[in-house]
Amino acid sequence: MSRDSASAAARRALSSLDSRIEAATGHDVDTLWAHRDRGVLDAPHTGLVDRHRELVQAETGVTFYRTLLNRLSSGEFPIDTALFSRIERTVKQLRDAADVRDAAVRQVLTALEPIEATARTAPGAAAEEISIADQAALLAIAGGAKLYEHLMTGRLAVTAASGTRIPYAELQCLVSGGLVSVDTSHPVHAGQPVSLTDAGRAALAAGRRPPSAGAQTVAARPGAWPSTPAPRR
Repeated sequence: MSRDSASAAARRALSSLDSRIEAATGHDVDTLWAHRDRGVLDAPHTGLVDRHRELVQAETGVTFYRTLLNRLSSGEFPIDTALFSRIERTVKQLRDAADVRDAAVRQVLTALEPIEATARTAPGAAAEEISIADQAALLAIAGGAKLYEHLMTGRLAVTAASGTRIPYAELQCLVSGGLVSVDTSHPVHAGQPVSLTDAGRAALAAGRRPPSAGAQTVAARPGAWPSTPAPRR
């Protein structure tokens, strides 16, 4: 593995359960977080990502106090009563942070187990995965989109808030598949809102599984003050 690839793998490891989450959902954690922020996940996956974010912050707290304890015992500070007090206080803080982390792990597992069970009992899921083009269209629609009719040509097309244009034929395929719906209560020349259905959100959550490169042991991220959310790329 190249140095850049190894570095990227290290940045992806936000918690001890990342590999298990990725195996169950078919997405890396960065993609899941991005989908959560865009509101394209169904309720079970949304809950999982929220619990995972709490776990990441808890893991950061453990790393911070462990790093602080290592520094206090490194010989950098004079050995005196003040140092012993700081070490005792840090040990307690590390123990409390570990308790919070363990509770967060249990919450993630509670949210993850139903998703794993669904994946195990859906052997035909691979055949139902949406194409890359459909996934891109659903992601664009999730950010806001409308179906317009051109006043001069009469052609229909979907324009997403991101500027992406989706041909009407592709929209019809998504509608017929039950992945999106069109609000026909609005005049088409003014724009009819297009939105994801529950099935569309589920299809994104079950999106194309990335190729597996095998399990890797990844180093923990450097410590940071626990009240600061873990940085995202």
